[in-house]
Amino acid sequence: MPPSCGPVRLIGVDGHAGSGKSTFAGRLADALGGAPVLHLDDIASHEALLGWTGRLLDEVITPLGRGETAHYAVYDWHARRFGPSRTLPPAPVILLEGVGAGRRALRPHLARLLWMELPPEESWARGRSRDGAEQREFWEGWVRAEQRHFAEDPSRPYANLLVRQCRKGYTLTKGAAGTVGPDHDVTHGDGPTAMC
Repeated sequence: MPPSCGPVRLIGVDGHAGSGKSTFAGRLADALGGAPVLHLDDIASHEALLGWTGRLLDEVITPLGRGETAHYAVYDWHARRFGPSRTLPPAPVILLEGVGAGRRALRPHLARLLWMELPPEESWARGRSRDGAEQREFWEGWVRAEQRHFAEDPSRPYANLLVRQCRKGYTLTKGAAGTVGPDHDVTHGDGPTAMC
């Protein structure tokens, strides 16, 4: 596929919190020979759970679009402040992973959008279990924020591929905006639809 953001093929991995985006993005990055992964949790903050679009565009998308190295501060969720800056040089493929990776403002910069196909209630239950009791209050606010976000700016209808976790891996099916057919996979453009 052609580059979508300067020299970069930017792949968005979106879905509800707890749906397995980080794990899938890590496995896909490995399958792509070590592609960099930008986790949107590093860009977001307690004050801007989903209100980070301008910062991502200014600090990451614009420099990559010019073929330059991006520099962005990483948020520390325990200290509740941004830490040192991280660099992200242009690469043939970069994965953008997190809730909102397929939002309206980012879609023009994406080569492909993948949606983790897991119902919200199941995703949120997995996320709550992962984060423990100390994050209970955070999750109450998060669920409301995520519901508002996807009601106003849904990603799933624009996904090229729907990703479902199976016992030993993943199955990939064509999404509403899919250009990859049922006999193609996301890494090579041909072959099986599963990484199981």
